[in-house]
Amino acid sequence: MFERLDKIKPAYDFVYNILLIICKVLLIADILITTLAVMGRYIPFIPDPSWSEEVVLTLMSYMAVLSAALAVRRGAHIRMTAFDRFLPDTMLKILDLLSDIMVMAFAVIMLVVGSQYAFTIGAKGTYVSMPSVSRIWMYLPVPVAGIAMIVFELETMYAHIKSLVLKTDYMMGAVEDKDEVSEALKKAAEEDAKEAGKESEKE
Repeated sequence: MFERLDKIKPAYDFVYNILLIICKVLLIADILITTLAVMGRYIPFIPDPSWSEEVVLTLMSYMAVLSAALAVRRGAHIRMTAFDRFLPDTMLKILDLLSDIMVMAFAVIMLVVGSQYAFTIGAKGTYVSMPSVSRIWMYLPVPVAGIAMIVFELETMYAHIKSLVLKTDYMMGAVEDKDEVSEALKKAAEEDAKEAGKESEKE
């Protein structure tokens, strides 16, 4: 069963990489537009477009919520890990599943409520600096991020269930996160294991 479902992982990798590229492009666009706007205020021959502020805020909204969806897959969101080393792996996995359910519920709310706002309030207004552009684009990041979070949360829940059933090593997310926090936790666990081994040898 797990072998068949594992074949879907390349599709998740593809979606993850696409969203990561989109976030990078949005960040670059934000920097370029902001730079143009700032330079336009002080350099006479460089234009200062009136739409720069609203466009930057919109792009930043997309980047922020999509990045949050990517962090779900990596297990990189802020979390309390001070007591993780004192809890058994099985308990950690059960707590992670509970957390997954809550995050999934939040993602569904983002999708449903965000869509309602986008296609009602957002569809009725337009950008102040761009009257021809619907304000729906400013509300759309919320339901879009909700879809992305649901997709990645399904993979994360599957990874935790698989880890619980097969009794494999504990993982924070669906994929290994190589950031400093996870590395520090791994080193701490290894040190605890070494100390426990030394104590058993002495006995």
